[in-house]
Amino acid sequence: MEKIYKREDYLKKIRPFYNDDMIKVISGIRRCGKSFFLKSIINELKDNGVNEKDIIYIELDKKEYNNVNTAKELEKLIDSKIVDKDFKYLFIDEIQNVKGFETLINSYREEGDISIFITGSNSYLLSGELITKLTGRYIEIEMMTLSFYEYVDMKKFLNKKINENIYLEFEEYIRNGGFPKSLYYDNYDEKMFYTSSIINQIFEKDIISSNRINDKALFELIEKFVINNFGTVISIKNIYEYLSKKTKINVDRRTIKRYLDLLEKAKIIYSCDLFDIKSKSVLKGDKKYYLADLSIYYALNTDNRINYDPVLENVIYSYLKSKNYKLSVGYIGKLECDFIARKNYDDYYYIQVSKDISNKETEEREYKPFYMIKELYPRYLFTMDMLLQKRDGIKHVNIVEFIYNNKEL
Repeated sequence: MEKIYKREDYLKKIRPFYNDDMIKVISGIRRCGKSFFLKSIINELKDNGVNEKDIIYIELDKKEYNNVNTAKELEKLIDSKIVDKDFKYLFIDEIQNVKGFETLINSYREEGDISIFITGSNSYLLSGELITKLTGRYIEIEMMTLSFYEYVDMKKFLNKKINENIYLEFEEYIRNGGFPKSLYYDNYDEKMFYTSSIINQIFEKDIISSNRINDKALFELIEKFVINNFGTVISIKNIYEYLSKKTKINVDRRTIKRYLDLLEKAKIIYSCDLFDIKSKSVLKGDKKYYLADLSIYYALNTDNRINYDPVLENVIYSYLKSKNYKLSVGYIGKLECDFIARKNYDDYYYIQVSKDISNKETEEREYKPFYMIKELYPRYLFTMDMLLQKRDGIKHVNIVEFIYNNKEL
């Protein structure tokens, strides 16, 4: 049996649906580990006594399946692997390669006696369109790249050397990123080359195939602008002004919006809405964007210094998202609360993130929004400080220790 690192957080999410008729859709940026996740589910099923003949695994990116491009061809392939009427587990990797797969997959689900798991890198297919084409009978498990906890844990799994100083290891994680396969490379330049190749692959296989790119150079300018300004408030208006004033490019604002949507659907970036805490409403127009993986920034830039404020925000955003928290940026008057995190029906948390609060002015700035918020939900201040404060019931937490120990709010 192939030795595979188990990503327990995601296995916990999907286990209740192993024998369910809901179609299990595993989505996420290319190379975040979806294929190996499928294999870890298969290994777990076998460990639980499922017979190998009842597990059908089709990896459509493999050379042997190059001719499987239509639903009819996929149906023929699946049927050839069903040898009896026992309950089956069907796994299809990279299903976006098959045109019209949705109707076929839905028909297998309706026949019963089968549990279906699919992955796809083209999130333009594996997003809103599935809601109608799979008639709502699916769940989506969205995978992120490795969190810091998983990064260290996988290094142990691979018998890679780990820095005794966990803070130095954290700095390496920020620059190296969390694409699982990058852990196999020891050289930093090789890791960055690998990340660059992923971005190029996404563009060629996912974005170009959508037939919505009229100007590659313009798309790359917008992509780089958003990547270089992750963690800051961005609007279509300020991208438009940047292009028209700085680069003298005249562009339709609808094109900017369309290209932003493509970047988001390809899961290179994630948008985070701005939420007015007083009026309890989403602020239209502006958003913050965070990177699917921090190595994307370092792979596309020569400057490898760490700008801690947006970097730590990105780290906590990705980590909490992997734990199923819904996140938005809070505003109360002119003050910003870095995140409002929600889990379950009415569990809310207010979060501030800063490298440290050793400076008194920084300390007061970080605490100030908490005092303006009337609701008595828990408040967290995440920093890299070793000495933690106790102040008015606000939880001052070391971000490195928090994620390294795989904690929840």
